[in-house]
Amino acid sequence: PNHALRSLILNFDHVSLKESSRPRTQQEHSHSQSQALISTLVSQSSSNASKLESLTRLVRLTKRDSSIRRKVTESGAVRAALDCVDSCNQVLQEKSLSLLLNLSLEDDNKVGLVADGVIRRIVTVLRVGSPDCKAIAATLLTSLAVVEVNKATIGSYPDAISALVSLLRVGNDRERKESATALYALCSFPDNRKRVVDCGSVPIL
Repeated sequence: PNHALRSLILNFDHVSLKESSRPRTQQEHSHSQSQALISTLVSQSSSNASKLESLTRLVRLTKRDSSIRRKVTESGAVRAALDCVDSCNQVLQEKSLSLLLNLSLEDDNKVGLVADGVIRRIVTVLRVGSPDCKAIAATLLTSLAVVEVNKATIGSYPDAISALVSLLRVGNDRERKESATALYALCSFPDNRKRVVDCGSVPIL
């Protein structure tokens, strides 16, 4: 716990220094812009095209700005992003996964995303998504697995590890790299090691 706390403090200091070095007007503009984008994303009357535009811009804004990541999470936009992952539109699915990946960079969000049902969506994408979506989904699992309790939750979720092993077997180079990285992260939890072996990973490795 002390190492985790130290890491959080260092990250907070780093983010605070970066944010204070930028012109205040730029920050304020980004925040007002993000609010409009969030409103479009969560609105049930928004078209897929407008949601895609909002997701694309939110991915860009949340990539480096911790305060906007927190704002998106607190606004209830996670549920809207998860609904977009369920979409048959592959581009919409890819952008929503990218946004969730950015949101998972906040340690406070990692457990919350799992509680909101992100694992079910990830497993589905690993099974039937496009190659890019599968790679992002595996990367998202790696990010979530930083938290110890999530390693247990992911490992015990039906088909989560077998889907990663399947991707390791038949995926392209990027998919295999991301699935191997996710499996590596999950295997620091003892119960997951047996699961990974039982899924037939050793001959592939």
